[in-house]
Amino acid sequence: MERKQVRKYSVFAIYIVIWLVFRTFPTVTEHIYSKGIYPYIAKVLHFLFGWIPFSMGDILYTLFIIGIFFVVVKHFKKLWQDPLKILDKIFSKIIRIAFAFFFLWGFNYFRVPLSESLHISKEYTQAQLLKATQTCIDRANSIHSRLATNDTTKVDFWLSQKEIYRIAYNGYPLGKQGVTDFKAMKSVKPSLYSKLLTYMGYSGYLNPFTNEAQVNRKMIGYSVPITVCHEIAHQMGYAAEEEANYLGYLAALKTDNPYFKYSAELFALRYFLNEVAQVAPTQYESLHSQIHKGIFENYKEVRFFWQQYENKAEPVFKASYDAFLKANKQSQGINSYDLVVGLLIPHYAGN
Repeated sequence: MERKQVRKYSVFAIYIVIWLVFRTFPTVTEHIYSKGIYPYIAKVLHFLFGWIPFSMGDILYTLFIIGIFFVVVKHFKKLWQDPLKILDKIFSKIIRIAFAFFFLWGFNYFRVPLSESLHISKEYTQAQLLKATQTCIDRANSIHSRLATNDTTKVDFWLSQKEIYRIAYNGYPLGKQGVTDFKAMKSVKPSLYSKLLTYMGYSGYLNPFTNEAQVNRKMIGYSVPITVCHEIAHQMGYAAEEEANYLGYLAALKTDNPYFKYSAELFALRYFLNEVAQVAPTQYESLHSQIHKGIFENYKEVRFFWQQYENKAEPVFKASYDAFLKANKQSQGINSYDLVVGLLIPHYAGN
């Protein structure tokens, strides 16, 4: 084997060892990467890309796809002449891109669970769930009464996306003990591929290579503020979906903006109701009947928006993301979003 090849595979071996260490030892990941290296990475990426008013990450993805196309065309004949050499090059590129993903952000999947850092037990009784749901209903109804003309009309969100992005950052840092709280990077941008994201069923994502929080600009209604707060939580280094849900919820409340608070309460209420319907169906109707009809109009508005874009390919994208999450120690896959209930219940019990 040539010296160059030996050097290359030695570097790959180092990559794999680092990946295995961080994947196997969450405490090491938490202190060395998530609380140590990552905040500096985020700041550097923000310095490079945050000031640009449009999504550099989406442009880089576009250039990458175009580059792949030209490389395939250019080396198509060589693929048949010397397939092992071409496959080796492809393998090398994949390894480098994968390590870049993990180094720039992805190692956060392997950090200590937030429930452990905050000393929150995610186990709860049916009584605790019902009490939290009742509290959430009372809060949601109260805010709805302040923002809507009557109990039966939906709350209209007149905030522009730029205003929402600006207000969302008021929720960070959270100042909560146990949360990695460095100054939030002001790099939330509408995705250039919002229509594609809508057909895929995605409301947003964090670009790990540029640290830009990408938001689907086609979204409407109550879901926009909480989605922005959720993506900023990813930006802060919380990769697990239920943790980003929880921190996004707390941030939306901390903004002290009534529309953000309404968004947060409707977000939490939806998860609570889904859980109650499964574990306490006899109590579901009683709780359901207490909710203002206008709140259901807000839910209906968002549900109708997504229904317009349902297509046969969407389940494929969802299944792919489910597999991706499971490969990164999120055992519940796409259902991990629902685990936020276990984090939210102690919050409602304490308030």
